[in-house]
Amino acid sequence: MSAVRVDANGAASGVAPDQSQEQDVRIPVEVDETAEDQTAGAADAAADDAAGAEAAEPEGMTEEEMVEAAIKAGEQAADDDFKVQLEIAKKELSEVRAQLEEALSSQNAADTKAKEAADRTARLQADWENYRRRIAQERVAERERATEKLVEGLLPVIDDMERAIAHAHAGEMSDDLRSFVDGVDAVHSKLVGVLQKEGVEVIDPAGEPFNPLEHQAVGRVEDPSQYDDTVNDVYQKGYRMGDHVVRSAMVTVTFGGAKRPAPSDDASDEQDAAPADDAE
Repeated sequence: MSAVRVDANGAASGVAPDQSQEQDVRIPVEVDETAEDQTAGAADAAADDAAGAEAAEPEGMTEEEMVEAAIKAGEQAADDDFKVQLEIAKKELSEVRAQLEEALSSQNAADTKAKEAADRTARLQADWENYRRRIAQERVAERERATEKLVEGLLPVIDDMERAIAHAHAGEMSDDLRSFVDGVDAVHSKLVGVLQKEGVEVIDPAGEPFNPLEHQAVGRVEDPSQYDDTVNDVYQKGYRMGDHVVRSAMVTVTFGGAKRPAPSDDASDEQDAAPADDAE
């Protein structure tokens, strides 16, 4: 707000200057500063709009051209964003492939180790089974050898008992001697029975075909009434344990007779049926 100074003593008053005092009268005049600020702000905004309009609306471009330019700018921005995302996806794919190759390599190594471990386990299992069978066979063989040694040690005793019994039966015996011989014969039978329980079989081949694997020929006897190579006399019985011959039988073999016919199935059936008939 400003004041205007007015001389109260005008010339028309007719009052001398010296007679009246000069008074200053100030009339307040109000000026609206807010309106001035608003006016200035409106002017600045108009100027900015004009500048934006000039920037947004290039000089010489139509509305269609501006729309097309905006579309191209959007497509370019989308294309740039797509390229960035594509590069990121490619990088992630490369990392995943590297991890997959590493995992496959680790899996192959683990499969190889598992296969080697399975092969070693199978070999160890086979070795263990072979070891068990070998040990079992060795134990059986040791038991058989031990029994065989015992049998070999008892055979001379059995031979002496058999010779003594045969000699006693060849002559006259008193009642007391007969009782004694019968007792010895009973002991002999028990001893042979014990050996049979241990798998020992007596080889007494009188009248059977000569078998060089089980018989030992100590002489030949001419006898046309029998087939050639037939066991005539048994000087000493033989013994076998399973498939092993502990001692061969000492025998004499006939000659001068007919050749023994080849065995047939009918003959085998008759031989098998003969024990059954005897048993009946």
